[in-house]
Amino acid sequence: MSIIELFILAVGLSMDAFAVSICKGLSVRTLKARHCAVAGAWFGGFQALMPLVGWALGRQFESFIKSIDHWIAFALLGIIGANMIREALKKEEETLNDSFSVKVMLPLAVATSIDALAVGVTFAFLSVSIVPAILLIGVTTFALSAAGVKIGNVFGAKYKSKAEFAGGVILILLGVKILIEHLFFNA
Repeated sequence: MSIIELFILAVGLSMDAFAVSICKGLSVRTLKARHCAVAGAWFGGFQALMPLVGWALGRQFESFIKSIDHWIAFALLGIIGANMIREALKKEEETLNDSFSVKVMLPLAVATSIDALAVGVTFAFLSVSIVPAILLIGVTTFALSAAGVKIGNVFGAKYKSKAEFAGGVILILLGVKILIEHLFFNA
C-alpha cells in the first residue's frame, strides 16, 4: 500500500470517530481546546492501537490463509464500509452527552475503532509497514476528531451522516481495489 492509499484508508477509518466528535462538539455549551484534545487523543489512540492488535493477530494465521488474503481484505473492508453507510442512512436520533470522562470516552473510542481492528488483520496479509501505518491512522484520526468537536460545536450535526457515508464508500472502494489488483495484476 502506498502512503496515499494509507492516508485515504486512515481518513475512511476516522469517519466514525469524526462523526461522534461532531456530536460531542454539539453537546458542549462552552467549547475549550481541552475538549478537542481529549476527543482527538481517545479516538486517535484507539484507532492506532486496534490495527496493531489486528495485525498481530493476523500475522499468527498468515501462512494458513495467504492464498485467500485478498478475498478476506475485500470482505472485511466491504462489510465495514457497508455498515458505516447503513449507520449513516439511519434516521434515529442520538442522545447527546457533554461529558469527556473516561467512563464516556472509553466505550466510544472502542466502538469507533472496531473496524480498525479488522483492517489491522488485513494489514497482516498485505505489504504494509505497520508502524508508519498505525502512526498515520492515529494522527489522522486525532486531527479529524479534534476538528470534529469544533465543527460540531459551530455547525451542529448537519455533516455527521455525510461523513459516515463517505467513510463507508472509501473503505468499500479500497476493498475493491485490493481485490482487482490481486486478481488482475498479480496473477
